[in-house]
Amino acid sequence: MAHTHDHHHDHHTNKRVLRVSLALIVSFMLVELVGGLLTNSLALLSDAGHMFSDAAALALSLAAFHFGARAGSRSKTFGYKRFEILAAALNGMTLLLIAVWIFYEAAGRFSRPPEIATKGMLAISILGLLVNLFVAWYMHKGGDTEDNINMKGAYLHVLGDLLGSVGAITAAILMMAFGWQWADPLASVVVALLIAKSGWGILKTTVHILMEGVPTDADYDEVAALIAETEGVEAVHDLHIWTITSGIHALSCHIVVNGDLHVSEAEQIVNELTYRLQHKNISHVTVQTESRAHNHGDHLLCDIGDIHRGHHHHAH
Repeated sequence: MAHTHDHHHDHHTNKRVLRVSLALIVSFMLVELVGGLLTNSLALLSDAGHMFSDAAALALSLAAFHFGARAGSRSKTFGYKRFEILAAALNGMTLLLIAVWIFYEAAGRFSRPPEIATKGMLAISILGLLVNLFVAWYMHKGGDTEDNINMKGAYLHVLGDLLGSVGAITAAILMMAFGWQWADPLASVVVALLIAKSGWGILKTTVHILMEGVPTDADYDEVAALIAETEGVEAVHDLHIWTITSGIHALSCHIVVNGDLHVSEAEQIVNELTYRLQHKNISHVTVQTESRAHNHGDHLLCDIGDIHRGHHHHAH
């Protein structure tokens, strides 16, 4: 029992770490937002944008822990596990929009640099750096930033944010020392690139998952071979591998076994298969056993079009 208790404890620790980090980052994001408007610094505003992307990542991870725990119902058999993916897709789009806005603003500022209150900008960006350093240290110390995909993503966001604060500090110093007004829009463009990169990455991943794509950490052919090699399996077809939510993969397939086996013997083959697949990080396995006399095609990938043409009357 100790093991499951431990896991539960991790879960709570992760949630607590996320909550504290989120509170710190959101409050500082607001400071940077107001500071950026008062000092007229785009670098601060874009760092606030980056902080927003952090806050979104943290809030998502929290929501994922929260919703992931909700049980399935008759109308939603997987519960709310997909919620995390939908929210992430939305997050990715928002980040891209923020980045576009910063690029647009920066373009105007390169040609007509406004007056910037550099002392205030420096003070706020140094504070920002300290907040980020603290959050990064706290997450690394308290949370499971190695194994949990949610925590790891949030942690990497915060590290990216450190760069944003460093950019704003550098820009403020350059403007104070040399009067280089273009340092501010330049720093903001660098941060916008970071934001766009993470937004695009999130969007790409989530679209792949929503399209029921094969998980990036599973190799389709390798899994097919693993199933075919299992003792008692004569052939495999209609193999689907997809992701329900980050870290939870599902698989369904039809396997052909000797038609003279007892149900319990066929079950043993399926159990062995399920056990092997769990080592490949595929936790949700559905297998249909068939004899040689099945009337489905032998294609590994099922041809869904066939069903619509009415050749097969089997439930798919």
